[in-house]
Amino acid sequence: MKAFAAGTAIGRYILEHTTRPDLLLQELAAETAERTGDDAGMQISADQGRFLTMITQLVAPAVAVEVGTFTGYSSLCIARGLSGGTLHCFDVSEEWTSIARRYWERAGVSDRVRLTLGPALETLAAFDQPVDLAFLDADKAGYPAYYELLMDRLRPGGLLMVDNTLWTGYVADPSRDDAITVLMREFNDLVAEDPRVTVVMLPIADGLTMVRKNG
Repeated sequence: MKAFAAGTAIGRYILEHTTRPDLLLQELAAETAERTGDDAGMQISADQGRFLTMITQLVAPAVAVEVGTFTGYSSLCIARGLSGGTLHCFDVSEEWTSIARRYWERAGVSDRVRLTLGPALETLAAFDQPVDLAFLDADKAGYPAYYELLMDRLRPGGLLMVDNTLWTGYVADPSRDDAITVLMREFNDLVAEDPRVTVVMLPIADGLTMVRKNG
């Protein structure tokens, strides 16, 4: 279970009262745990996946972008919420995204997904379409740069969702001063102070920040 922000008891209660993932998502989560070991913690939680699908259905994007695909749980949830749009995924791992490709095919959404492999700072910089909806869940050191690239491409009124912004709650613990925690605090401050956007930070899983571009 990945529900750090709310605590274990509340996290379990939330999962019990959120529509459960179907068998395919359960199989993907199980395979990810088996194949990736400790890295499986990079996969989003089941309640977060349901949230991504619902937000996608509400926004109805023509162009959606995901930075950081891993084995495909989040991209599958977003793709299932599309109604005619396309999800563009950016990742560096052929190994992990090969799992994602299989599950996109099994879910019947592969025609809605375009995967680009390579360093996202380069591949995303070459992407020139206006973006309606974006999800950022990649290497944390790259968050500020990815944020700027996405903001440049996000249409006015577009929505960016950023994962792991509570960082196991460490961002609110002044005794934590490791490099990644400090980086995430600085990133959260950067977003909160950005006059271009309206921001809501949600205590979903490890923290999910919703960023709407003004205009």
